[in-house]
Amino acid sequence: MAATPLVEVGALFAAVAVGGAVATRVGQSVIPFYVLAGVLVGPDVLGRVGAPHVAPGDVITVLAELGIVFLLFFLGLEFSIDRLLASRDRITAAGTIDLVINFPVGVAVGLVLGWSAVEALFLGGIVYISSSAVITKSLIDLGWIANDESDPMLGTLVFEDLVIAVYLTVMSAAVLGGGDSSAVAVDLAVATGFLLALFAVARYGTGLVERLVDGDTQELQLLRAVALTVLVGGIALEIGVSEAVAAFFVGMAVGSTEHSDDVEHLLMPVRDLFAAVFFFWIGLETNLAAMAATAGIVAVLVVLTTPTKLVSGYLGGRRYGLDGRRSFRVGAGMVTRGEFSLVIATLAASGATPILRETIPSLAVGYVLVMSVLGTTLMTYSDVVWRRIGGA
Repeated sequence: MAATPLVEVGALFAAVAVGGAVATRVGQSVIPFYVLAGVLVGPDVLGRVGAPHVAPGDVITVLAELGIVFLLFFLGLEFSIDRLLASRDRITAAGTIDLVINFPVGVAVGLVLGWSAVEALFLGGIVYISSSAVITKSLIDLGWIANDESDPMLGTLVFEDLVIAVYLTVMSAAVLGGGDSSAVAVDLAVATGFLLALFAVARYGTGLVERLVDGDTQELQLLRAVALTVLVGGIALEIGVSEAVAAFFVGMAVGSTEHSDDVEHLLMPVRDLFAAVFFFWIGLETNLAAMAATAGIVAVLVVLTTPTKLVSGYLGGRRYGLDGRRSFRVGAGMVTRGEFSLVIATLAASGATPILRETIPSLAVGYVLVMSVLGTTLMTYSDVVWRRIGGA
């Protein structure tokens, strides 16, 4: 029997708090533990035995959407257009290697399974994109953030984020168009126009954005930043564009203003709060039976995509002039998948076919759980692994 919404929200935060504490105690990323918390207190575990549980509903869904919005907003905040243009050659080289090696693997697996092109492209995106949140946190925890290997890792993440922004726009149009070619074309044109408008504001509208987020007090500045980000994300959804993509460009626009550091400081707790809800919501929506049914596909993906990320990350590190050991660290760091794979799976769930609605979201959760644990472990023991494989 489900509880009242306020009790459910309280139970939600209690569950993620416990999950975060356990993750910290065992030295792992909090993301898989937030997802597991959602599974355990949701209808598929507590609900199945008749115990009080947290049920999926509009309130938690909206809170989870805010998590997606603020995760992408912060990524945009970190990647100013000027920074992108200054490092574009090395970012492009490492990012292209990453894209060419990893994206086709997921697409190929999908096609071998007999899926449609759209379904296979969703799988390609899920296995291609690394986790900015987990990797950044691991860089800080391991003390690598000021080391040489952090540059190719962050540069590749920038490239991935730009690719995924366009990817999400195209896939949103494909899914929401319902397979009708003319509807897809119209949606794609609207999405592209909206995206270009946001890019123009980020590139040339710094003065306007500064005025929009300029509050007299911290409270007012917080409210203005939240209002701008959420409102633009909401408008994007209304016209069929991913709210995540819109939030990314709002973040880039705010990142170009003199208020960037203040907004980042004010919104960081907000991001962490709603991001935790987003990962919890993924677990809450997980169908364990469907997840078990996709375990074989997850195992295949883990076996295939762990080496490809190690290789592409190593080659990316070499393009930055790093030695073998530091280049291997880059590859180990890029193995982790996380929030973006789940964002893509969430988008797929709005599709019309059973594979989009059920199979892909279920396998994405299992895949992220395995790869986030494997990736953080590989980063921690990368030097040991490097010596074991004969590295100098």
